[in-house]
Amino acid sequence: MNRRNRTLVVLGVAVIVAAAATFFVYRTISRIPVRQVEVASTYVAVAAEDLPMGTRITKEQVKLVGWPASSPVKGAFTTPDALVGRGLIQGVRANEPLTENKLAPVEAGAGLPPSIPPGMRALSIRVNDVIGVAGFTVPGTRVDVLVTLRENQSSMSRAVVSNVQVLTAGTRYDQELSKDGKPIPSTVVTLMVTPEDAERIALAQNSGSIMLVLRNPLDQKPTETNGVRLAALMGSPDPAPVVKVDKGQRRVVVPKPVPAVDAPKFYSVEAIKAAKRSEEVIK
Repeated sequence: MNRRNRTLVVLGVAVIVAAAATFFVYRTISRIPVRQVEVASTYVAVAAEDLPMGTRITKEQVKLVGWPASSPVKGAFTTPDALVGRGLIQGVRANEPLTENKLAPVEAGAGLPPSIPPGMRALSIRVNDVIGVAGFTVPGTRVDVLVTLRENQSSMSRAVVSNVQVLTAGTRYDQELSKDGKPIPSTVVTLMVTPEDAERIALAQNSGSIMLVLRNPLDQKPTETNGVRLAALMGSPDPAPVVKVDKGQRRVVVPKPVPAVDAPKFYSVEAIKAAKRSEEVIK
């Protein structure tokens, strides 16, 4: 047997031995029983389906799931009975734990009123496609309120309230309806404002016309402007024409605007001669 044949035989034997060893190891590992580690767990009440804000919870909308005891959920419930009849003040998704901070107080009911924080008020205003920014004033967005007062030539527009949250668009207060960015056609928008801002908006709505201005929710800086008047918007009027009578004929003379003349510039030079100082003005 020559050297080439001996090399091929050695390689073949090595491949066969490696394959047999691999198969033996695989069979050995596959026969090892799976060990299940028991983790201490407890039961937590979660939403069985997507629940929008304002929902009055029923027993069918709640289910219990196992939860690791080492990572407890603060404010969670262990029985569905403690949740039945309570209202949600914010929307939850399916399989999301129902906690105390997402629920209205006991016997507070459901709907929009329990979701209004203490010290705040809900104010509804009438809108259309223009006032409501083409329907994009959906629940959860933030807007500025502008008022326009019309008094002959003294009309004025100004932002009276800034950075207020839209609670509802029409009768809908579900933010899940607008998460895809689609507008919600409505004729009434409800805003969450302070009592002072509610007074400003009510006075503005009764004294003039209001407009909503949509703003970026990340922009928390209040709107501080002096407003704009009609005279400032249109600019200064041209000089009035002067009527002159020349030999019984009336002719209108429009004065030409006086061109602005730059003021002469003066330069002051301080001169020092020996121990004396003097100042000279050069034109």
